[in-house]
Amino acid sequence: MLYNLGLIAFYCFATIAGLQILYYLIFFSRVAFYRRTFDNDHEPEQKCSVIICAKDEEMNLQRNLPSVLQQRFHGVKDPAYEVIVVNDNSEDDSKYYLRSIEPGYPHYRHIEIMQPAKFIPGKKYPLSMGIRGANYENLVLTDADCKPSSTYWLSFMSQGFADGKEIVLGYSPYIKKPGLLNKVIRYETYFSALQYLSFALSGVTYMGVGRNLAYKRELFFRLKGFTAHHHLASGDDDLFVNAAATSKNVGVVIDKKAFTYSEPKTSWRSWFLQKTRHMSTGKHYRFSHKFLLGLFSMSHFLFYPLFIAAMFYHPLWMYTLGIFGFKFLLQSVITFLAMRKLDESDLFKFSWFMDLFMLLYYLIFTPALLFKSKNKW
Repeated sequence: MLYNLGLIAFYCFATIAGLQILYYLIFFSRVAFYRRTFDNDHEPEQKCSVIICAKDEEMNLQRNLPSVLQQRFHGVKDPAYEVIVVNDNSEDDSKYYLRSIEPGYPHYRHIEIMQPAKFIPGKKYPLSMGIRGANYENLVLTDADCKPSSTYWLSFMSQGFADGKEIVLGYSPYIKKPGLLNKVIRYETYFSALQYLSFALSGVTYMGVGRNLAYKRELFFRLKGFTAHHHLASGDDDLFVNAAATSKNVGVVIDKKAFTYSEPKTSWRSWFLQKTRHMSTGKHYRFSHKFLLGLFSMSHFLFYPLFIAAMFYHPLWMYTLGIFGFKFLLQSVITFLAMRKLDESDLFKFSWFMDLFMLLYYLIFTPALLFKSKNKW
């Protein structure tokens, strides 16, 4: 009886480990070995409209908006872009700040929304207003609490539209700070990016992040905006990309000069609420995407328990250790290279602890897929 249970545990472990190895080889290695396909000294072919939606974000706007307004393009003196800030029913003094800086930046303007949109929660309505008011075909989206990593952020994102791409995915990490919570937030952000960027590089795009995302204005109108999910508070980024992406119309930009950095949450509770809200849209993804993501999460969750169970089957314990060692080595190499690409190298020494932490992560946040998101920003 024990012999049969041990044998079953070993074969289950080998199968799960095989799935994990395949995901790292087929998908995640694409971020680890990513090479830029465009010339960073090449002038963008078209001008861009940067759109930022803000609600009670006066302090963040003062801190981050100047960096967006002072972007540069290689070989171009005059601004080759416009910046539109949509002030969505703010109750602070955002409107006064937004008005005060208009004379200094001819390529900037803001839109005031004075009445909330009925039955359209979140920022989909203000974002739609910003897109409708944009003058240029290339739309680049970010948030008020995001700061570009360099003055060439917009230039890099613009070049992602090369070769007829309609969607461009970027990376938006969180600022490095001391403490366990910050490391957890940054690792989870890295791990999510590793998945959605590598899947996109494989032609299986399932989401993007609105803190650093670009797409064509014509694509937005072709899909009738956010009509398909306007009743949901979240999804202005991931659900739109999930519906609009094909195997050929998505570009990926991974460069330290093309990131946008955000302030991380400072309490476990606020981070938990944020993640619960974000994950609640996952159940609306395409079935093929949910299957691929679910298969990876399941194999990731079962890997360590099955490893322990298989080790009790003594005749094959060396094979169990061998499989574990090969997966450990492969995962370490790809993780190290991917973290270097995404400028998260300091997290590598914690990566195996964080990999174990993901078991708890799945237990805590998977139920969020079963509940409705709260209808607010």
